[in-house]
Amino acid sequence: MRILVTGAAGFIGFHSATRLLDAGHEIVGIDNMNSYYDIGLKGRRLAHLEARDAFSFMKLDLADRDGMAHLFETSGFDAVLHLGAQAGVRYSIDNPFAYIDSNVTGTLTVLEGCRHHKVRHLVYASSSSVYGGNTKQPFSIEDRVDDPVSLYAATKRSNELMCHTYARLYGVPITGLRFFTVYGPWGRPDMAYFKFANAITEGRPIDVYNDGDMLRDFTYIDDIVDGITSLIEAPAPGASDPIPHRVYNLGNNRPEKLMDMITLLEQKLGKTAVKNFLPMQPGDVYSTYADIEATARDIGFSPKTSLADGLTHFADWYQTRHQA
Repeated sequence: MRILVTGAAGFIGFHSATRLLDAGHEIVGIDNMNSYYDIGLKGRRLAHLEARDAFSFMKLDLADRDGMAHLFETSGFDAVLHLGAQAGVRYSIDNPFAYIDSNVTGTLTVLEGCRHHKVRHLVYASSSSVYGGNTKQPFSIEDRVDDPVSLYAATKRSNELMCHTYARLYGVPITGLRFFTVYGPWGRPDMAYFKFANAITEGRPIDVYNDGDMLRDFTYIDDIVDGITSLIEAPAPGASDPIPHRVYNLGNNRPEKLMDMITLLEQKLGKTAVKNFLPMQPGDVYSTYADIEATARDIGFSPKTSLADGLTHFADWYQTRHQA
C-alpha cells in the first residue's frame, strides 16, 4: 500500500512509519518541522526514515490548503495515517491559534484530500484529553465527551466530530484513536517523563504538579503502534454500518501513580530527583484510565509492556542514543 503519514518526524509518526516500512508498505511522510520542541530530534528521526528506499518526505504544513491539495492530487494514496498536530495541553493556553491552524484547519485539508481522491481508509490521532472533566473511570468510548478542560482537548474533539461528518456525508472510512500518555524511546521532550529525565540527569529540580497526586495510563510506544498497524489496511469489522467512522481507546488499561513513575525513572537513570512540588496546572486532569474492551474486541488490541519495562527501554535509549 501507498500510505501518507502526517507528522512523520514526530514521535508516534516516526515509529509508525518505521513499522509500516518494515511491513513492506510505501510511505510518504510530511511534517512542518516546527520548533515547538527540539528540531534536532525531529531531524534525527527523519534521517532514519529517509535512509529507507520506500520512504519519501516533503516538508509541508497541514494548514497549507494548496500544498495539501496538490499532494493528494499527485500521489494516489491508498490510506492516510494522520498524526500531525500541534501537541501539548499547557502550550495551548498561550498559543491558541497554533492549535486551530494545525489541528482544525490541518485536519480539514486531510479530510478534503481523502474525500476527493477516494482514499480507502483514514486513521487519525485523537487523545485521551477529550474525556476532560469526566469523573467516571475507566474512560469508555461510550462516555459523553463534552467537557474539555483545554483548547487542545477541544480541537481533538472537534477532529472527531469533523471525521464523523465526513464519514456520514461522503462515505469516507475513518477510524480515530484516543491515545493515552504515550512514552518511550525517541519520545517528545515536552512530556513529563522526558523532562524529568533531562532534569534528573543534569541535577536540576523537577516540577511535580498537584504535589504528585496524579494518575496516568502510561502506554508504551510499541503497543500504540501495534494498534495503529492492525487498523491501517482496513477499518475494523462492522465499521461501515451505518456510518463508516469508529473511535477507539489505545491505552494500557492501568493507571499508574505519578510518583511511582518518578521512582522507576530514578532507578533506571541511577540518580535521585530533587522535587519541586506545585499545585495542579490549568488544563490538567487528575487521572486517566482507558477502557479498551471495544479495542480488544474489534482489533485484538492487547498492550504488553509494563511501565517498568517501558521506562527501562526509554532510559537505555536516552543514555546511549539521545545524549550521545
